[in-house]
Amino acid sequence: MFKRVCAVMVLMMALAPMAAQERAPQNDSIRQEDLRADLYFLAGDAMRGRLTDTDENRAAADYIRSRFERAGLSPAAAGHSFFQTYNLMTATIGDDNALDVVTTDAGTRHLRGGQEFYPHRFSPSGDVTAPLTFAGFGISAPYLQYDDYAGDVKGKIVVALDHEPGERDPKSSFEGLITAEPSTAWRKALAAQAKGAVGVLFVSDVHNHPGPSNFDAAARGYWPETPPRIASYTLAAWADRIHIPVAQISPALAAMLIEGAGKRFEDLSKASETAHGFTPIALPGLRVHLRTAVDRHIVPDRNVVGLLEGSDPQLKNEWVIVSAHYDHNGADASQIFNGADDNGSGTVALLAIADAYAAAARAGHRPKRSVLFAAWNSEERGLLGAWAYTEQPIAPLSTITGVLNMDMIGRSEEVPVGGGARFNGLEPQSAESNRNAVNVGGLRWAPDMRAPIESANKGIGLDVRTRYDNNASNLVRRSDQWPFLQHGVPAVEFFTGLHPDYHTVYDRPEKIEYGKLEKIARLVYEASWELANAPTRPKPANGRSIQER
Repeated sequence: MFKRVCAVMVLMMALAPMAAQERAPQNDSIRQEDLRADLYFLAGDAMRGRLTDTDENRAAADYIRSRFERAGLSPAAAGHSFFQTYNLMTATIGDDNALDVVTTDAGTRHLRGGQEFYPHRFSPSGDVTAPLTFAGFGISAPYLQYDDYAGDVKGKIVVALDHEPGERDPKSSFEGLITAEPSTAWRKALAAQAKGAVGVLFVSDVHNHPGPSNFDAAARGYWPETPPRIASYTLAAWADRIHIPVAQISPALAAMLIEGAGKRFEDLSKASETAHGFTPIALPGLRVHLRTAVDRHIVPDRNVVGLLEGSDPQLKNEWVIVSAHYDHNGADASQIFNGADDNGSGTVALLAIADAYAAAARAGHRPKRSVLFAAWNSEERGLLGAWAYTEQPIAPLSTITGVLNMDMIGRSEEVPVGGGARFNGLEPQSAESNRNAVNVGGLRWAPDMRAPIESANKGIGLDVRTRYDNNASNLVRRSDQWPFLQHGVPAVEFFTGLHPDYHTVYDRPEKIEYGKLEKIARLVYEASWELANAPTRPKPANGRSIQER
């Protein structure tokens, strides 16, 4: 018996180093002192909030590139570059927008832009005259088995509701309380165009959003006379796909258009709440002449991407992506939105994890799969850097094993009582109650990502919470993992939560909890290492095959 016990002990001692080697090497090289030094630079006043299309934003990108290069990462973008370039688009309204309603018995009614209608920013300039068809919410989503275009809309101008069916139903097939991607306006316009429509008129879904509509104020807010400090952007690639004029109309105008069909707008709005789609209804007795004048302006933008090649001859062609966005909301004269937590914290963690991987590689320890380090730009403008990546990925999306995205990982969630609309859907809670907590979003769509995260956390001891995947706050779709999930790529977000300093001038580097930031960065490194060395890959998100653009 004594010999057997000794043999077991010897075997356990022999296996202990092997078990240790399975953990991520160089994890203890991620130190809060280094994170702090980087963050005081990137979120310092001199960077003036790193707003898209500013010199400070470009300087931040240059700094990240230099750090990737110093670490020994390989340039991952076209032309052997660390910069993945793409174009954003802003728009200004032209002078020749018009909407005329031509009826068989009452002649022509000329409507004024800004009072009864206005063009969408992503609309091209266009001119069309056609009959109308009401198409419910105007959504076509085959993966949800939903289609509002079961009838013929070819050659018609479609009238479609804003939003989606069941938007307040946590059990809705449209991602529950999360706004589903097919319900965004530009995707609805693209769906109508694909079905043969020649124009789209959007209108509020009054059964979900009742009450008087101040359409004039909405129009002025959409197209303000004085340009706002921060412009509204979209991807140029998205706008380029829309070839039909698109406008927003008032509920009063929609009621008038639908009245000719012998129906009430409110009744049709309610009837659009269906499980699998609405059959379009022609609106006889009138035609609409829609003319849109929208001037488009191209704005170059860029992500920063560096690659550490894996060691396995086959698996190195599969990638794990570790990411964070580096932009924020700029400055208003002397008022600087430093964005230390949002998202300087994720950016400096990305740099620290890249350095740890590089140090491990120099010591002869490379992961089997390759790891792409991605600093996304223009997240605050609509996740546009990450969306641009999914539009033109460096390698096929099907080669991505998983995405671990970090966004606001340097504070403790704090939701005050009566905190207002930006805390919509969140229960009041103190920072102290969340001192050791980190939220992980996206597991509802990518459940196989849970195991490597839980395994990685065993040696770190954070309170990992998964509570916002079906929440009215829409937090899960407000960061850069979302575009990947929409393409079926397993992706998660690490996020310590909102707080009263969120998107204010008080989100400064001296308020960051650097010990907690270190722990989360180490967790993400450990989880990414496990993904990069696992014998199998997580299943595609949403139970679907990965969708290339």
